[in-house]
Amino acid sequence: MTERVVVDPITRIEGHLRIEAELSGGTIAEAYSSGTMVRGIETILRGRDPRDAWAFAQRICGVCTLVHGIASVRAVEDALGYEIPVNAQLIRNLMIGAQYVHDHVMHFYHLHALDWVDIVSALEADPKQTSALAQSISNYAKSSPGYFADVQKRLKGFVEGGQLGIFANGYWGHPGYRLPAEANLMAVAHYLEALAWQRDAARLLTIFGGKNPHPNFVVGGVTSPIDLNSDAALNAKRLAQVRTIIDGMQTFVDQVYLPDTLAIAGFYKDWGERGEGLGNFLCYGDLPAGAALDPATFLFPRGVILDRDLSRIHDVDLHADDQIQEFIAHSWYEYGDGNDQGLHPYAGETNLSYDARGGVAPPYRQLDIDQGYSWLKSPRWKGRSVEVGPLARVLMLYASGHEQTRALVESTLTQLDLPVEALFSTLGRTAARTLETKVVADALDGWYDALIANVRDGDLTTFNDRLWEPATWPREARGAGFMEAPRGALGHWIVIENGRIANYQAVVPSTWNAGPRDPDGVPGAYEAALQDNTQLVDAQQPLEILRTIHSFDPCIACAVHLMNPGTGEQVRVQVT
Repeated sequence: MTERVVVDPITRIEGHLRIEAELSGGTIAEAYSSGTMVRGIETILRGRDPRDAWAFAQRICGVCTLVHGIASVRAVEDALGYEIPVNAQLIRNLMIGAQYVHDHVMHFYHLHALDWVDIVSALEADPKQTSALAQSISNYAKSSPGYFADVQKRLKGFVEGGQLGIFANGYWGHPGYRLPAEANLMAVAHYLEALAWQRDAARLLTIFGGKNPHPNFVVGGVTSPIDLNSDAALNAKRLAQVRTIIDGMQTFVDQVYLPDTLAIAGFYKDWGERGEGLGNFLCYGDLPAGAALDPATFLFPRGVILDRDLSRIHDVDLHADDQIQEFIAHSWYEYGDGNDQGLHPYAGETNLSYDARGGVAPPYRQLDIDQGYSWLKSPRWKGRSVEVGPLARVLMLYASGHEQTRALVESTLTQLDLPVEALFSTLGRTAARTLETKVVADALDGWYDALIANVRDGDLTTFNDRLWEPATWPREARGAGFMEAPRGALGHWIVIENGRIANYQAVVPSTWNAGPRDPDGVPGAYEAALQDNTQLVDAQQPLEILRTIHSFDPCIACAVHLMNPGTGEQVRVQVT
């Protein structure tokens, strides 16, 4: 049995992920990614009304809170040929865009920045020099010496009290940290600032969806009626609040998030040569300009880039049996006709098989990687292992000639004095998420202005009831609902028979990225990235593993869920 570095669980992510890595001379030679909980939403949805599917499917995750709801209603609409009003599409775009900005900012500061920022080092910073640093990179209002002195005092109270709280369990003092103390203090201040900022950003989803997390959706449109004179609908006051929220989001992205990313990246430029792995990237595309889901109008283009070749974008067909498939050669599942085949999601199966597929009894020291070693399946596009997420989308925008993206990428590379090849890396993945946030935050203006223009012209329609009743549906139908979630390409596939769900499969971004090896032994994106020039300074403190894994922003909660192997139930609720 080969000895491995084991990180279990990976913290500062959504869900449970285990990483095992074999070292050769301090460098990772082989890596294995294991999702250690199982998802059962697909089986829960069988036999239910397709119009209700979104309410269940959205509970796959509460972090990227609306994405599964969007994918689910789109799956039903695709199956039924259901058209939605242009106002509904604009509102969905605004909600998706706001989720992007909120999610990416939260990821950078609260899940990933601490891989680059040494919190304890900030205690040694000079608040005056920190203020000078902050003012040199941005005109953000909160950058006075007094402001940073107050933050430092709060941090000192945590440390002296022996309660680092949210900053506990870090590898503070690790030699891999390179930021000067003043940059660390600036980042800590903005970490705390983002905690307060996110409350306003989340309000936009509440205004349109009634609540957050898990805003309300409906097949055929949105649940937001427009009536400028009603307190129970989208009125003039609420629409004005949306404008204010968008302004605040854009200010934080422009004056805090973007400058901080560039400032921190300047100290870690060698990470522009580590952590890519596959070189293949997939994007379903999203954010249409009109009412229809027409890929020709998407802000994010649809396609696949293979082998880093930005001169060609390959087409993607979500319905073709031979394109998107899930394999289980190294997963704890069984397929009825053999475990080496791939199944398109329309024919997908969710048959749990832990003991017979290589599962070891916990607590276990090491995965049996010759058998199954994950509750995640292995999705493939035409047999190719691909990466999804912000880097895939930015590369797709760059390759398709999107002017703003090309300008942002080239400006960033120039400031950091890095070649375009640096995009294909851990650092590039982190920077791409920031640049994408800027693109989406700016795009919010156009969708908002278009919605207001429609309202002023008298178009208040947000729901189409033409196909609402099951009596209008065909006896059999199937559809693919997709979207570009913050973490990447998300697809829900539904098969409807006699008005009920006959099969339902979700292939989520973290399954694409975190899945195990396929029947040919080809690794998933996490595994390949860790095997790409990842050197550990200290195997007892594998900071470098966290940097690369966190650059994907894992959401294993989307890919797996908890189960009780004894009873199959977690909670019983009795209503009298």
